[in-house]
Amino acid sequence: MSLVLLSLVALCRIAVAREPTVQCGSETGPSPEWMVQHTLTPGDLRDLRVEPIKTSVTTEDDSILMNVSWILRADASIRLLKATKICVTGNSNFQTYSCVRCNYTEAFQSQTRPSGGKWMFSYVGFPVELSTLYFIGAHNIPNANMNEDGPSMSVNFTSPGCLDHIMKYKKKCIEAGSLWDPNITACKKNETTVEVNFTTSPLGNRYMALIQTSMVIGFSDVVEVPQSELMRTSVVIPVTGESEGAVVQLTPYFATCGNDCIRRKGTVVLCPQTGAPLPLDKNRGMLGGWLPLLLPSLLVATWVLATGIYLTWRHERIKTTSSSTTLLPSIKVLVVYPSEICFHHTVYYFTEFLQNHCRSEVILEKWQKKKIAEMGPVQWLTTQKQAADKVIFLLSNDINVCDGTCGKNEGSPSENSQDLFPLAFNLFCSDLRSQTHLHKYVVVYFQEADPKDGYSALSVCPKYHLMKDATTFCTELLHVKQHVSVGKRSQACYSGCSSL
Repeated sequence: MSLVLLSLVALCRIAVAREPTVQCGSETGPSPEWMVQHTLTPGDLRDLRVEPIKTSVTTEDDSILMNVSWILRADASIRLLKATKICVTGNSNFQTYSCVRCNYTEAFQSQTRPSGGKWMFSYVGFPVELSTLYFIGAHNIPNANMNEDGPSMSVNFTSPGCLDHIMKYKKKCIEAGSLWDPNITACKKNETTVEVNFTTSPLGNRYMALIQTSMVIGFSDVVEVPQSELMRTSVVIPVTGESEGAVVQLTPYFATCGNDCIRRKGTVVLCPQTGAPLPLDKNRGMLGGWLPLLLPSLLVATWVLATGIYLTWRHERIKTTSSSTTLLPSIKVLVVYPSEICFHHTVYYFTEFLQNHCRSEVILEKWQKKKIAEMGPVQWLTTQKQAADKVIFLLSNDINVCDGTCGKNEGSPSENSQDLFPLAFNLFCSDLRSQTHLHKYVVVYFQEADPKDGYSALSVCPKYHLMKDATTFCTELLHVKQHVSVGKRSQACYSGCSSL
């Protein structure tokens, strides 16, 4: 009888055994297990993932943290597992490094959960900064013995900017207007004017509106509202071209972000007509008399029209099926620019123009700093030149948009470890001797200015003035794979480069 009771007690203890959880705390130095020789050690992780989350409803700057989750490998070595250590390195304006150790509260008795799923855990911590590259590494404890290759797993994570639906709650983003909804409405009053309405922000009282299609067709002076409070403001902007369907860009100037605040966009539509006469009212009686006679004719006409549309659609579908249709593929574009060009106000918007209007996949050194560090600038430029369909030299800045303060803003070229423009120019210049490679290079500038003396060889190569030559420029990119004869232009480029 006693043996039966003991067996029941043991079964009950097994049934109510608690599942392991994690208790995490900071551990910046090496784990104590490094100093102990282990006969057996656990294997590596099966999976490691990272995502930013908002941990509270407040707008505190540290409310956005990193959610690190991992899955344990289902093998017998899990019985030896005591803890998992996670270390995060962040690279932005300055480098950060921190580690946490997550101890398992219970020893693992099985390779999988009692329910059959894999063992999965998570840790919420490590504050997330804007537009920062993070390297996250994790390994199980006990560690591998000294001088042995210990198993580990790592992932890279780049945090988004202020336009992200989570990062917009960062203090810096809020000060730049990330939570501001201007509710922009814009309508074409006539052929020469557009009326723009928007809601102001408590962050500031100065705004400027810009109307653009493929080029800027109108802009307002800086508008100042009486008070920094929520109110609807209207401004009438003269335009020099067709404005229906154009883009409205609203630029705020808040004290917290200066000239680098978040810009908002809208679309120009036709203004609604007001006070139009209603001639149908006096003819309502006549229309009512003719309506019974018109209905049968309208039904017949509708049926005939529907039949015609169906037959046309079926014919076009058969025609499309029987013939092959070729869609121009997207092209790869390498953009190089001098260090004095403002990244946010020129390079960023030029890159956005290439992606949205010219079906281009843009290669930019600022987005591949890690690869440049690994490969070296010469090897990286050579590799990207071979992969790209076009190489664009961006020569000048728009002085009306980017002033002297842009060099102090986050993301300015002053943050770059090396200015790749002179290196790219000297490295690619030899291609101008060959008619086969000459079509690959294009010069783009935003103001009427000749290239500097040091880059005078580019003055005889194809040049485009944006946004004046935007249509021609896009056409050239979209037909990049159609090689054309370059004639005398190639000889001119050869002469310019050989003199360097």
